[in-house]
Amino acid sequence: MATDAAPPEVGTHTSPTQPTTDQFVQTQESAEFGELRRAHRSFAFPLTIGFVAWYLLYVLLSNYAGGFMGTKVVGNINIALAFGLAQFLSTFLIAWLYSRRATRTLDPKAAVIKSRMEADL
Repeated sequence: MATDAAPPEVGTHTSPTQPTTDQFVQTQESAEFGELRRAHRSFAFPLTIGFVAWYLLYVLLSNYAGGFMGTKVVGNINIALAFGLAQFLSTFLIAWLYSRRATRTLDPKAAVIKSRMEADL
């Protein structure tokens, strides 16, 4: 779509001011950022390790414990199907828990850091 407006003049570009590399490094080395990183890692790493272990248990049982996984629980539903569905449920549960944790704990800390960086510009 063509317009009749003239292109902007050279040197009139008005983009927001960006923090310098030194400001980013200072923020990264601050105690607040360290606390934010610790809060994230203390939640995300254990859940990740737990979920991977849970998934590998499912895979190993499926490969090496066929008789156990084929045990019927209710009607035609066996343990393998129940564990498979539990994988989906645990995935959604972890996503919900992380979202809740981020909203309550991580986002406010990140907002303080962001506002401080923006104020320093």
